[in-house]
Amino acid sequence: MNIRFLILILLAVSILAFRQPAAESKVEWLTPDSFDFGDVTRNKPVSHEFRFRNLSGQALIVDNVRTSCGCTVPDWDKAAVPPDSVGIISVEYDARSLGYFLKKVKVYFNGQRRAEVLYIEGDVVGE
Repeated sequence: MNIRFLILILLAVSILAFRQPAAESKVEWLTPDSFDFGDVTRNKPVSHEFRFRNLSGQALIVDNVRTSCGCTVPDWDKAAVPPDSVGIISVEYDARSLGYFLKKVKVYFNGQRRAEVLYIEGDVVGE
């Protein structure tokens, strides 16, 4: 038997043995995970609320919300969301630059390593 083949088999088995299952989300989004503002008037900020339900058996805290640029500002309640209760992530977009935009918003919950990803988009038009 070829030694390289044996090493390759052992490496594959090791990777499969130590692979962790994908983390399940602790939330159910009650609104779609993306929102299209459509046409937005320049210099008039717009906002949207994303709603989620806590599916975990314990209180859930939004640890952090990160946006893809400074033109997008998130807001959320810092209090814990009890099990089976609803929480809100509000996102405001500062419509200063003309043209199409697509912004990513990453939401980090306590005890969940992978961020939940939301998107907002639209087209900023003249005043």
